[in-house]
Amino acid sequence: MATAQHLAPARPSATLRPSGPRLLTPSYAVLTGPAVLTVLLGLWGIRRAGTLWQDEAVTYDMAHRSLPDLWATLAHVDAVHGLYYLLMHGVFAVWDGGLVALRLPSVLAMAGAAAGVAALGRRLAGAPAGLAAGTVFALLPVVQRYAQEGRSYALVTAIVVAHTWTLVRACAEPDRRRWAWYAGVGALAAALHEFALLALVAHGVALLAARAPRTAVRAWAAASCGTLTATAPLVLLSLGQARQVAWIEPPSAGAVLGFLLTAVAGAACAAVHRRTPQAPPCTGTHRTPHDPGLTAVALPLLLLPPAVLLLVSAVRPLYVDRYVLYAQAGLALLAGAALGTLWRSARARVPLVLAAAGMLGALAPAGQHLRSPQSRADDVPAVARALRAAASPGDGVIFLPGSRRVWTLQRDPAAYGLTDIALASAPHTSHTLYGDELAPAGIRREMLRVSRIVVVREPARERQESNEREETKEAVLRDHFTRCERRLVGTARIDVYERGENC
Repeated sequence: MATAQHLAPARPSATLRPSGPRLLTPSYAVLTGPAVLTVLLGLWGIRRAGTLWQDEAVTYDMAHRSLPDLWATLAHVDAVHGLYYLLMHGVFAVWDGGLVALRLPSVLAMAGAAAGVAALGRRLAGAPAGLAAGTVFALLPVVQRYAQEGRSYALVTAIVVAHTWTLVRACAEPDRRRWAWYAGVGALAAALHEFALLALVAHGVALLAARAPRTAVRAWAAASCGTLTATAPLVLLSLGQARQVAWIEPPSAGAVLGFLLTAVAGAACAAVHRRTPQAPPCTGTHRTPHDPGLTAVALPLLLLPPAVLLLVSAVRPLYVDRYVLYAQAGLALLAGAALGTLWRSARARVPLVLAAAGMLGALAPAGQHLRSPQSRADDVPAVARALRAAASPGDGVIFLPGSRRVWTLQRDPAAYGLTDIALASAPHTSHTLYGDELAPAGIRREMLRVSRIVVVREPARERQESNEREETKEAVLRDHFTRCERRLVGTARIDVYERGENC
């Protein structure tokens, strides 16, 4: 197989153009196999025993708002997820299928991403590598996790994989329309989540690593400028909503170590692929002489988006691994290429099969855990049940901090006969995620009117979101109430306070 250093600068001819696999031919299984596997894994335990975590609760709530209310809310908050909420609004308008409808689009999107990874692997390293890459991608625990979440990350991953495919095609078959498609697909990915723009950095480095012709580099730069121009209004709007990510803390040592281990694994796979004797050029592949090498494409995609976000987080914390989930496509491509290369050696096949069986056995417990209620940071229905058990009709309820009202988006505390003491206007009417609260003096006045208060809190968020309102709530509880009960539900803590010094 030709390496990036031996790419010919000649114009591609018609005889070198890849011909896609025909439907139902054996090679089509390279794409359908990983996609079907991803769907099966996604449908396995998709309801997670009826559990829902807070981010999914926000999706569910936003998708069920009317379009005018949704549009007005996005002008103030969460614009970065606006396109996804609009998509899910359409899904629920067609079929209000609860948790399955909430998560099924992510399952299908991740299946598309798996097929795209397989297609890239087949084109750049051959059919065995493509099948292995798509299968590895489907089996990655982090992929299985976000294939079953009602958030935008699976869709972003699928579109970034398509974005990478359009880059490879545009380099191999230069055409203004292909580069226009590249710009458009990049803008669509960024519209779903603006950190998809970091894929542009990976693509630019891929072209340099592959020693692509200057014409291709210039075309990429022009298309990237088009993507950035189209995305600029959304980026500017989201910058004005930056308080939403105030909860993000500097990267932990575990996060940095996880990135480094992933980088080492990717580099090791690249070394295996590049140093092992290769098959003749284009044998079992759909490559053209102008395709960049697989390593040149996959390694920057794996390393650069998370690395850039980690570096930025040294100044302003923004790193959350799911924001650059699409980098896992790079790891799967490198692993698939290494496996495809080793498979060509008859002596390596039996050890590979045994190693694959052992890996599947090791992944089984992780798969079980990902589909359990304990796999997520919190469980909205469980918090609601604990709140109902702790409360009595006529009690007041407060949230510390106010954003923890997210745990009651599905069922308003008023349904249990509770009064949300601090709430000035509800989320829907105020066009916010969690509602507007009274001023500190109003909160104090309302708290002193009741004799019993149920407090729903999350200690970590209290530290991150402290302000005068939250301090007022704490002061009134400390000075005028006594804690009588406590219930722990994951990261949530539900305390019952009674007026005076005795319970």
